[in-house]
Amino acid sequence: GSRAAQSRGKDAPFLSSFPSFFYISLYLSLYIEFQSRYPKRPSQRNTKYLPPNSPAQLRISSVSLPPSLHRPAEIMGNYRMCGCFVRKFSVIESGPPPDIADAFRKYTGGAPVMFPDQLRLFLAEHQGADDGTAGKIFAAILQKRHHLFSRHSLTLDDFYRYLFSPDLNPPTIADQVYQDMTKPLSHYFIYTGHNSYLTGNQLNSDCSDIPIIKALKRGVRVIELDIWPNSDKDEIHVLHGRTLTTPVEVLTCLRSIKEYAFVASPYPVIITLEDHLTTQLQAKVAQMIKDTFGEMLYCPDAECLEEFPSPEDLKYRIIISTKPPTEYLMGKSSTRKRSKSQKDKDSDDEIWGREAAADSTDREDGSKSDWSSFDKDEGDGEGGIQEEDEEKTAPQYRHLIAIHAGKLKGGIDNMLSIEENKVRRLSMSEQELEAAAKTHGTALVRFTQKNLLRVYPKGTRLTSSNYNPFIGWMHGAQMVAFNMQGYDKHLWTMQGMFRANGGCGYVKKPDFLLEVGPNNQVFDPSLAQQVKTILKGKLYLGEGWLLDFRHTHFDLCSPPDFFVKVGIEGVPADKAKQITNVIDDDWQPIWNEEFQFELRVPELAVLRIEVHDNDLGGNHGFAGQTYLPISELRTGIRAVPLHDRRGNKYKHTRLLMEFEFA
Repeated sequence: GSRAAQSRGKDAPFLSSFPSFFYISLYLSLYIEFQSRYPKRPSQRNTKYLPPNSPAQLRISSVSLPPSLHRPAEIMGNYRMCGCFVRKFSVIESGPPPDIADAFRKYTGGAPVMFPDQLRLFLAEHQGADDGTAGKIFAAILQKRHHLFSRHSLTLDDFYRYLFSPDLNPPTIADQVYQDMTKPLSHYFIYTGHNSYLTGNQLNSDCSDIPIIKALKRGVRVIELDIWPNSDKDEIHVLHGRTLTTPVEVLTCLRSIKEYAFVASPYPVIITLEDHLTTQLQAKVAQMIKDTFGEMLYCPDAECLEEFPSPEDLKYRIIISTKPPTEYLMGKSSTRKRSKSQKDKDSDDEIWGREAAADSTDREDGSKSDWSSFDKDEGDGEGGIQEEDEEKTAPQYRHLIAIHAGKLKGGIDNMLSIEENKVRRLSMSEQELEAAAKTHGTALVRFTQKNLLRVYPKGTRLTSSNYNPFIGWMHGAQMVAFNMQGYDKHLWTMQGMFRANGGCGYVKKPDFLLEVGPNNQVFDPSLAQQVKTILKGKLYLGEGWLLDFRHTHFDLCSPPDFFVKVGIEGVPADKAKQITNVIDDDWQPIWNEEFQFELRVPELAVLRIEVHDNDLGGNHGFAGQTYLPISELRTGIRAVPLHDRRGNKYKHTRLLMEFEFA
């Protein structure tokens, strides 16, 4: 008895606490079950767009599903809590927003169905579309929604699904080339790659033709190859010189360019060669280029062009742009070698070769640099090589150069001088451009009206990051060269800009960058601009994440908490951003928020849209992005498809938005 009493006394503390633990656990289980069965916020959001006592509130509507998909109306998601409990969330499909329901009633006169003439009127008055598209759209909606039986009218659900279809109702102008392509190359922004052969960072990644193929498939029109002799000086490799990058054979790159050059666009591909070859190897690579491209190669009769041909004239052609190799020419010119030995050491013997000198050209604070440094052989290997040096190159090689590159000696004024009977390409680092823009803004604009300007990233971007492209574009730079290996906001901006004009890789420069006034004046980027237009918009809702992501992708314990960043990327005066409210625990968030942006240079502006999953620690999860050229944005209610970090479009994820210009 005493032993039992001692035992009971020993276990008493545990026994006395057990009821409390049991009741707490039971309470938590019941609370979680209640929350999953009766989710307060989702039910309020998901039914607020439906009419009171609507049957759609009592059943799960299928209107939010893509027409090709058939899935249960209510989707359950289970999330584990503390390893012991399971939280259950249901996704209740929402109906059309009030604005869409109101528009449907307005154009149907309150009837339950819409006929072709009524759709035509809606497209003309609300969407800004021409009458010729209504019949095709009506037939396409019926084919997608009612392909099993004949229908001659649209329900509200059909109308809503049409507006939420990126294929039938895209946010930008149709995917086709519509701009005038008969002007000289200097009149276009050209989709340009930098170190196109690198698979990763600028220091020790592999060189391959795979990044070149990917770039060409995206519509990139300028491919850069750095060509070097191998260790035995008898073969030619493509690699980032004086780094640890592994080489790839030049012939492999050339063959891939030929195969994929015109998959995405018929307009010309320009290969910029930075060569470091002897005359013997120049002759060898020239033969490789001729054998690979044959009749595709554009070789003008005149050694120097007086005006660049047009993209239309150069369809399905390959163009070579380069200059004589610095290393070889310096070795052959002992006098120049002695007089410039220290300059060449400063600019070419850095570990980053042609890029390192850019960092010494301008100070990091962006202050004015010593323009005499432009006489050095720096940057893209296009330093002060005089024209007579071209005579020392292999004749076969020299004949292939259609676009001559190089910098004139004598400082920035000479660099930007315009020659009457000759056009050329000039290269600047991003830092050189920033410095030149502060003191020679109008000279840059005037130079790019006839000649080509290429801008490339500074040498310290070891991770293949990028820079603000608008400094180049607002000064008329045609080739704003970008690293395509990774992803960042600037690369998304570049991809957005070149979605314009059918994604062909050539976008016509705005007229104000090409015009010359009666007093020979040109556009001055430094002057303040007046507001030209106001973009007004509304973000309704989003869907598709549950079909493109695992249900635990964003959070292991609950559905995502989505919010959206909407903004403008453009000239400094146009840059702006708005952030929506966070919608907690919902795969189909409804924001119903408006935004407005003043635009001074809409021709160069890009609409920035990013969706994120809110994180209290600030490490927000990525949930999609798209960047759209303002110049091609369509008014009205539009379906906006989202893309992943690499720029690939998701299959289902999209937003429903409305746009208006005031």
